[in-house]
Amino acid sequence: MKYYVYILQSEKDKMFYVGYTKDLDNRIRLHNSGQVSSTKTRRPFKIVYYEACFNQQDATHKEKYLKTSWGKRYIKNRLKNYLTG
Repeated sequence: MKYYVYILQSEKDKMFYVGYTKDLDNRIRLHNSGQVSSTKTRRPFKIVYYEACFNQQDATHKEKYLKTSWGKRYIKNRLKNYLTG
């Protein structure tokens, strides 16, 4: 089974949300339909980054990393063309 670490960008406030899931398409639908309490006031979202992991531990480790200052720097560098283009 695969787990996905993902980053959504709010089209309302342009801020990022980092999470992980087993079903990426369904999770994005839940975020955009307001069924996720931590993001329901920031809808709509678009996915700007994701990666697959083969186990839950790797996915949660990567999610925690992306929420750190080093992880945020990594994402800004990784999405440099997207964010400036």
